[in-house]
Amino acid sequence: MKLLNLLEKLDQIAPLRYAESWDNVGLLAGDPAAEVSHAMLTIDFTAAVAQEAQAAGCDLVIAYHPPIFDAIKRLTAPSLLFDAIRRGVAIYSPHTALDVTDGGTNDMLADVLGLKERSPLRHSLAPATQFKLVTFVPAESVDKVSQALFAAGAGRIGDYSSCSFRTSGEGTFFGQEGTNPAVGQSGRLERVAEIRLETVVPIKNINQVIAALRQSHPYEEPAFDLNQLAAAPEERGMGRIGMLEPTPRAELLARIKRGLRIEHLLVAGPTSGEVTKAAVCAGSCGGLLSDAISAGAQLFLTGEVRHHDALKAAAAGMTVVCALHSNSERPVLERVQTRLRDLAPDLIVSVSREDRDPFVTA
Repeated sequence: MKLLNLLEKLDQIAPLRYAESWDNVGLLAGDPAAEVSHAMLTIDFTAAVAQEAQAAGCDLVIAYHPPIFDAIKRLTAPSLLFDAIRRGVAIYSPHTALDVTDGGTNDMLADVLGLKERSPLRHSLAPATQFKLVTFVPAESVDKVSQALFAAGAGRIGDYSSCSFRTSGEGTFFGQEGTNPAVGQSGRLERVAEIRLETVVPIKNINQVIAALRQSHPYEEPAFDLNQLAAAPEERGMGRIGMLEPTPRAELLARIKRGLRIEHLLVAGPTSGEVTKAAVCAGSCGGLLSDAISAGAQLFLTGEVRHHDALKAAAAGMTVVCALHSNSERPVLERVQTRLRDLAPDLIVSVSREDRDPFVTA
């Protein structure tokens, strides 16, 4: 199938619009017009994984962690990326888009614990998409100006168009020498009955709307304000928090080992007693530790936290369980494999056997 068509299916699994603003997700290398037949899923695109993918004849690697993150100034051999591009292997990364989405990485961890009544530990803000435009128009010209703004793309809220709010007031101005005011005269202070006209403008339409304002407004220099509107928090977000039937901490630790298929955990804080409320966040999630403490979580399952974050959690009476970074993420690959096989039955989808956390016990 065409890679372009597969990208649409990958976006159904982990919509890229959910990714964190700092992240680098989506197609990182490859030709959307190329044919793909075999995709390999991995957490990290390492040399071992690259060799495995080449031996299997893969033409797409879906790497959870973006192999390209910071800006690259040159790309030369020998390097994994150069070799992949030379062989026509496309590279795609879902990363935080997969963390946030329903059924993704953080829901996988929540399922490992058996969390009920779960919700995001920290809600995401949707990207801002609109400005509010506020301008001031003589009463006799307000309809002409507003219609020009609406025609240029302003004033739409959902299925409603020509939306605005108008309040009456008084404007003042003093035209300097050489000005030609539409109302009154230059060289003296003027007072004019005006309407404060407010409307919303999609960010993509802002230039044409401002052009329409300048063209339709009777003043030489129309005054206006542009305020970027913050989007309401979404129901999606990073991490998960939820409830448990009263469960001994020892049983939860055993449950985590079974669910993540690992033998060792790093634990800080209390190791005895029961837990009724817990939080999870895949990867490195010390930044959400305060959210978990504030929400009353008694246990926080993650990949890794800093030393002083572990001390902070222990002092607050919270148990922090670290599985190591990629160990907290790897089981989600099987979920993606299942979804991708359903959406693209003609595509061979395999999970790397060479992908593993860089740390081992010794």
